[in-house]
Amino acid sequence: MIRAAGLQRVVDAAALAFAGAEMSAPAKAALGRVFERLTTVHPAVAGLAEDLPVLSSLPQAVANLKKRGDSLSALGLAVADIAPDLPWTTRKSVGPTASAGFECAHANAVLIGPNGLEPRQDVWVGLSLMAPHTRYPDHDHGPEEVYLLLSDGAFLQGDADWLARSAGQTVYNTPWIAHAMRATDQPFLALWCLPV
Repeated sequence: MIRAAGLQRVVDAAALAFAGAEMSAPAKAALGRVFERLTTVHPAVAGLAEDLPVLSSLPQAVANLKKRGDSLSALGLAVADIAPDLPWTTRKSVGPTASAGFECAHANAVLIGPNGLEPRQDVWVGLSLMAPHTRYPDHDHGPEEVYLLLSDGAFLQGDADWLARSAGQTVYNTPWIAHAMRATDQPFLALWCLPV
């Protein structure tokens, strides 16, 4: 079975971008499991894209990536190509740590994983998009997670202070660690991977 061309282009561009990023040994091990699982292709389904207000921020996030002329640029273009077909959704459970107006200022899309373009249970690959000055609520989950930032932003993990991160850098979340992210004065875009 062959993965849909647009989705495979994102997977290939993500692998290249991750390969050029510095990361911890646990993050490398987690990504190794992600990309090993992605060698097996599952049947694809049509996306159920919603027309969400924050999607108007995506062209600016991609334009910021295009200026770089590196592997992140290629990943940004691949994301832009399939963005109209992605199942963009909003987080339903917000909580007190989210910024005001969060419901309209963010979207997530699962590319590969439950309810994604390639539905499966063994691995998740997705995107998070936030409008400028938006804070994602604190949350946690059992699977470990590796983010690749496609824009500048900041991350919060456990009781630590906010950590500024730049496009091209990674963030690794251990299982069940409370974490959050926030956008700068530009749209926030990140790709995330979870070996389940």
